[in-house]
Amino acid sequence: PYVIVCNHQASLDLIGMAEVIPERCVPIAKKELLYLGTVGWACWLSGIIFIDRHRRAAAIHVISQTARTMWRENVR
Repeated sequence: PYVIVCNHQASLDLIGMAEVIPERCVPIAKKELLYLGTVGWACWLSGIIFIDRHRRAAAIHVISQTARTMWRENVR
C-alpha cells in the first residue's frame, strides 16, 4: 500500500486527479467538497473518503481507519 499526496488548488482539481491516479486508489478530500452540489455528489458516488479538517480528532480517526483497512486488505 502507498499514499499519494496532491496539493490541488481548486475543488474541481480533485475530479481531474481522480482520472490520473492508479486503479484501486481512493482519494481523501476535505468534507467541505461534499456540500458543493453536483461536485459533492460526484465525489461521494465515486467513493472519495471525506475528512473534517476542523475536527482534528475525527479527521485522525478517519485517516487511521483508512490506513488500517489499506494494510489489512493490502489495497492501494
